[in-house]
Amino acid sequence: MQAVPETDWRLFRALHEVALARFCERVLGEAMAVAQATSRTPHERYLDLFALVRRRDDELARALDDPARSRMLDQLAAMRQLDLLTADEYGRFSEDTRRRVELLTGAGRLNPRGRA
Repeated sequence: MQAVPETDWRLFRALHEVALARFCERVLGEAMAVAQATSRTPHERYLDLFALVRRRDDELARALDDPARSRMLDQLAAMRQLDLLTADEYGRFSEDTRRRVELLTGAGRLNPRGRA
């Protein structure tokens, strides 16, 4: 496998914290909405919250747990699929890295919210 450029690795490390914060804020918002859904019983809300956290924890692990240079492309692809980077942030990676990530995601276009 081709090595990841040092500049992309440094950028990934810097954006990892940004992506992690966005992910956590998103999940906390979802959790609040589940907890406040008064149309559901307390037990149903608990079960919904448990399912949400399990699902999101799997996503967190795939995209953000233990960043390593050997997994950077896979993690960057997962971040992209989870809409955790802006188009500008993603665009700062080298063309080669973006091409490799797009091959992993099957992407090549921005989603409607303008995120990469």
